[in-house]
Amino acid sequence: MKSVSSFASVAVLLSMALVASGVLLCGTAPAAADEAMVAPPGAREAPPPSTPVAGDARIPGAEAVPSDPSARVGGDRSAVSERRGEAWVFDSMRIETPLPEGYPPPTPPGAIDLKTYPSVRRAEFTGSGNSDLGMNFGFWPLFQHIKKREIAMTSPVEMEYTGWEGDSSSVAGAWTMSFLYRTADLGPTGEDGKIKVVDVEPITVLAIGMRGAYRLEGVAKGMARLEAWLAESQEWERDGDPRAFYYNGPEKRNADKWAEAQLPVRRKVMPGAPPSTTPPQQVPPPAPGS
Repeated sequence: MKSVSSFASVAVLLSMALVASGVLLCGTAPAAADEAMVAPPGAREAPPPSTPVAGDARIPGAEAVPSDPSARVGGDRSAVSERRGEAWVFDSMRIETPLPEGYPPPTPPGAIDLKTYPSVRRAEFTGSGNSDLGMNFGFWPLFQHIKKREIAMTSPVEMEYTGWEGDSSSVAGAWTMSFLYRTADLGPTGEDGKIKVVDVEPITVLAIGMRGAYRLEGVAKGMARLEAWLAESQEWERDGDPRAFYYNGPEKRNADKWAEAQLPVRRKVMPGAPPSTTPPQQVPPPAPGS
């Protein structure tokens, strides 16, 4: 049986969130925190040759941590997420809650990484309308689900935005909020009231790290940086709806909240060339100048 204390701590965080103006993951951030959501202007988005990042055992010179395929391809190339036990740390930001098994390291703010995620079992809650408010409505049934199954919280909380093109002036229509199982053996797939538990396939994404309040506006800023990178890439193209990873709970001040904006990607098929047979869990770094 899982420790009751883990559920109690999450319940406390939930209570804190509901009291704080009814906002759970999103909130009203100081202007400074909003400006810090992505890297300072001037960080290069064009895709130069990849740089090894900690956690990628497949890239020469990177710290050998198995099953963490990740390559730095743009933005702040010097930023590194540091692992301390189960925690991930960058500057004053810290992720205490464990990630699902095999997940790559979180991308530090302002850095752009090409990453591949393994298959993961997750509990989903789907809604429509204002996704910033929707995170509040989705959190409670998801929390009740993992509590009933005695499954400890993992990080991140994932948001997928169906059909959204990244316009910060618009509200995402359909969205899906997910709690991720650390391992697939923690519970079966299927429906649990409003919650659907599914296994998702491995996915390759272009990701930018962010810091600041958890709002769609911040994700839109990150999306713009990712789209700019892809516009100059000769090798990669978009392959799906955007998503966001939110790594921290409401106890963190907005300036220390860690997030990512991500776009699923695939290799471009050049005219006359056969489709790539590279398996998704083995993403090589992009070629120089791509």
